[in-house]
Formats: sequence, structure tokens, C-alpha cells
Amino acid sequence: MYCPNCGAEVQGRFCAKCGTAVNAGSVPSSGPSPEITPGAQPYSAGPTGAQPFSAPAASAGGITQNVAGALCYVGFVLTGVVFLALAPYNQNKFIRFHAFQSIFLTAAWIISHVLEAAMVSFLPWPLIGLISMIVTLGLIGAWLVCMFKAFNNERFKLPVIGDLAEKQA
Repeated sequence: MYCPNCGAEVQGRFCAKCGTAVNAGSVPSSGPSPEITPGAQPYSAGPTGAQPFSAPAASAGGITQNVAGALCYVGFVLTGVVFLALAPYNQNKFIRFHAFQSIFLTAAWIISHVLEAAMVSFLPWPLIGLISMIVTLGLIGAWLVCMFKAFNNERFKLPVIGDLAEKQA
């Protein structure tokens, strides 16, 4: 909705720019039209003056919940800790869950590599290489699935790690 007096966009009953009272149900017939970026859908006011489509709701920090949940996995433990430390995100249970699950998945990855290094003295090198490859591929698969599920607004829990993350969130 735009102010009939100055043409500024109005987010309530009064124009923030000039202070003119704006009727909620009226659509002004004059005034500047909003700029249309190339490739964007033009604004078409329906019978009620509402836009025919809406963008996904952003959280207080500007990133949607699903994007923030997926970003928790991108930088492993680093982005998990960052999203737990930032104020608007650390209050969202969905983002907290994925941040903790990312941290615990990274810890599991590190523990698996330590155990593989400890097995060097017991097992022959080709067997350790095969075990390492299988475990690493499994962890990469779990990491990708978690990131994909978080981006699709799903709360996907890994078997042991997911329960720990749920308790922390």
C-alpha cells in the first residue's frame, strides 16, 4: 500500500514519511508506482489490494529458518557455534537443533578419525583404508542429508546424535 500524499510505501495505518493517515482498504489511484526489477513479477493489486504472492517469512535476523538450519551444517562446528551465539537465531528451536546436530556430527567425524588412527597398530593398512573410506562416505552422506532436510524445513534426527541435539535444543 502506498501513501496517497507522498507515494511512500505504508506498513500500517500512517505513512512513516509524511504522517498521513491511510485507509487500510483503499488503493491510491495516483502516486509513484513501485520500481520493478528485471525478471520480477509486476505488482498487481487484486480486489482487496493484496499481492497475489508472498515471500517466505524471514526471521528477525533476515535469514529464513530453513536457510539458517541448512547453513548450520556448511561450516561444520564453526557455523553451528555461530548460529548458537547469534541472538535472533539462538532462540529458534529448529535452528538450535540443527546447530547442535552439526556440532555433534563434527565431533563424531573427529572421533571416527581418532579411532581409525588407533587401529593402525592392530589392523593391516588396506583394511584400515577400506574402513576409513566407508566411514567417511557414510558421514558425508549423513552431512548432506541433514543439510538437505534442514533446507526443506524438516527436523531429521540422526540415530544417536539427533537425540543429543534434541535434548540440547
